Amino acid sequence: MFRLLLLLAVMVAGCAPLPPSPQDIEAKRFEQVTGKAVIYLVRHDPDFSRDVATVMLDDNMMGSTYPGTYFRWIVEPGRHQIRGYAGDNGSIVVDVAPDRMYFIQQSVSRLFHGFSQSFFQPIPEPYGRAAVLRAELVGGR
Repeated sequence: MFRLLLLLAVMVAGCAPLPPSPQDIEAKRFEQVTGKAVIYLVRHDPDFSRDVATVMLDDNMMGSTYPGTYFRWIVEPGRHQIRGYAGDNGSIVVDVAPDRMYFIQQSVSRLFHGFSQSFFQPIPEPYGRAAVLRAELVGGR
């Protein structure tokens, strides 16, 4: 009986979520950066697809999202393009102003040709903050 209880305790402990990383905690403070813009790209969980989606900011590969993850980028004011990588031709152009925050939602769906397709749309700040609070920072571990 003791062994069974010990096994159950170990199994339940293995299911506990990891605590947020310091970078995740910092990003969720939603602090503005003087003279810069902050862009949050968030992918909801559940999403249409569980597929990984690699994203680019302007011409720089930034990494990959999964459902329930987000990026926080500090950028210069002006025009920026967020887009999928390789066969993913989803994109959005965002004009950003200094001392402002922007929230972009990414949804991913698998299309007929086998590639995943990203869909990007701006979302209101209260909705974006709530989505980020439920998600985990990409690369925060």
